[in-house]
Amino acid sequence: MRETLYDLISANKMKTWIFMVIFSLLLGFIGYIIVNLFNWGVGGYIMFAIFIIFYNLITYYYSDKIALASVGAKPADPYEFRVLHNVVEEVAIAGGIPKPKVYIINDPSPNAFATGRNPNNASIAVTTGLLLLMDRRELQGVIAHEVSHIRNYDILLMTIAAIMGGLIVLLRDFLFFFRPSRDEKDNGSGILFLIGILLAIISPILVALIRSAISRQREYLADASGAMIIRDPSALADALEKLLHFQKKMVNASSATAHLFIVNPFGEDRASFTGLFATHPPLEDRIRRLRSLII
Repeated sequence: MRETLYDLISANKMKTWIFMVIFSLLLGFIGYIIVNLFNWGVGGYIMFAIFIIFYNLITYYYSDKIALASVGAKPADPYEFRVLHNVVEEVAIAGGIPKPKVYIINDPSPNAFATGRNPNNASIAVTTGLLLLMDRRELQGVIAHEVSHIRNYDILLMTIAAIMGGLIVLLRDFLFFFRPSRDEKDNGSGILFLIGILLAIISPILVALIRSAISRQREYLADASGAMIIRDPSALADALEKLLHFQKKMVNASSATAHLFIVNPFGEDRASFTGLFATHPPLEDRIRRLRSLII
């Protein structure tokens, strides 16, 4: 039985909840170890729970603003960038979502990304380099890809992945820098401390592997569903062909935001093979899949 795009979107939402449950349990276990190691009692559990709730809420509601600020994105002037605004609006209408806010990144490297917790609170940012490189049809393909990320709730999934990963790294650093005293270890906490350190070391690696695998799959899904929105798979394929041969790295990109972009801002997806920690599948493979689509 063949899966439809709607099946894949539903599966994406299900992965979000599974991811939340698994890593919430993992965070809870690490919190249990920390509270017991430092003998914080019931008050420690309460404070730990409050910390996680506030951390999640702040990241959930402000992750888009943080991402946009980190790459120097500015609101796109509706007059100066009227073609971009027009393309975003028409693709959003075709995709059945409200028009996202439009941002510009002053960077010669061609790239784009979408951010926001849901279709009603979403933004699309493109670089000046992308606007110079693409014609209108290719720009439609790129924007359709980003609209698909919004419509498919990919951004929510990756935001949750980033939240969980960030929390685990914070707890790992806490264990490394605020170790319990020798007396506390002698009271039977030594083994628990070793388990906590081992878990704190392994967990970020596990999160990175899962986050990268999900990110690669969501790129394939956004390519396909974006092609369906504008009924033109070759538009994005042609755009990706141009990006394949452009090697200059983005100035303000970082590993924390690399997974957001349509192509890896460091050029790591230009190779014919990418590793387990790669956030994007090989561009050549994405182009091949788009060329083979029949709509």
